[in-house]
Amino acid sequence: MSDFDPRALRNAFGTFMTGVTVVTTHDAQGNPLGFTANSFTSVSLDPPLVLVCLANTSRNYDAFAGATGFAINILSEGQKDVSNTFARPVEDRFAAVDWRCGPHGSPLFDGVSAWFDCSMFNTVQAGDHLILIGKVEAFNTSTAPGLGYARGAYVTPAAEAEALSQSANLVVSALIEHEGRVLLMDDGQGGLTLPETRVGKDGASAALSRLIADSGVTAQPGFIYSVYEDEARENQHISFLCQAAEGTPLRGVFTELSETTLMDIADPAMCTMLERFSAEASMGNFGVYYGNQISGEVRPIVSGSEQKP
Repeated sequence: MSDFDPRALRNAFGTFMTGVTVVTTHDAQGNPLGFTANSFTSVSLDPPLVLVCLANTSRNYDAFAGATGFAINILSEGQKDVSNTFARPVEDRFAAVDWRCGPHGSPLFDGVSAWFDCSMFNTVQAGDHLILIGKVEAFNTSTAPGLGYARGAYVTPAAEAEALSQSANLVVSALIEHEGRVLLMDDGQGGLTLPETRVGKDGASAALSRLIADSGVTAQPGFIYSVYEDEARENQHISFLCQAAEGTPLRGVFTELSETTLMDIADPAMCTMLERFSAEASMGNFGVYYGNQISGEVRPIVSGSEQKP
């Protein structure tokens, strides 16, 4: 065992944005098996090789370790439910998807961005995981944009860009975080607020870039953290989670989200969103909120239940 904090190390690994796949095969009785994985990468073009990692504790370990092949299904942006199904102990995972056997025999899903049907080239034991190396026997791609994953949350750039382009009366805020603290500034009325601005003709991405530049810190535009209709202010609010690397803010201060600080957030919806961020940051898992300023859904952490923004 190393001296690293496992959660801290996992969070660090999670900063690398990946795609999301479901890896499939059949067991010795011919039953389809599969699991969600983002530990997938291409290895070689000649011969065509790919790899994916399987935890030694997986209930599918023996079946995959002894399989003659496996398939990689690269999920599209509309398949978050498929990812969740194959990441959980569901009794019949394949009942939730349309699938068929590929040219080399492993299960392939409909609607994916791409698939690779592979023969087993090699297996390598590496720490607490088994590396499955497959030789690509057949593959196919589509125009469907791939589902992304980073920092414990799904990323859907194409869907988000389409939603932004169709929005009117849109306000963008920057949830800029550095070492557990969030950049807050005076709202001009004695309270605190995130950096925010109304979106102009140049779009939400340009508005977000201006907010970051005006803050005076080095930060990269991140993924959408919260989307909600603010009926009281008659606008749609989108907040982007951005990681700051360094710099002293020109406006505002990086502040811990203590109970006292949250009481100074004048906008109730923004305060509730920051309460959620504080709780999720402590776990290292983030979701995306969809709804209005009162209630909605947080995805993917919670599905189908009411939550606050």
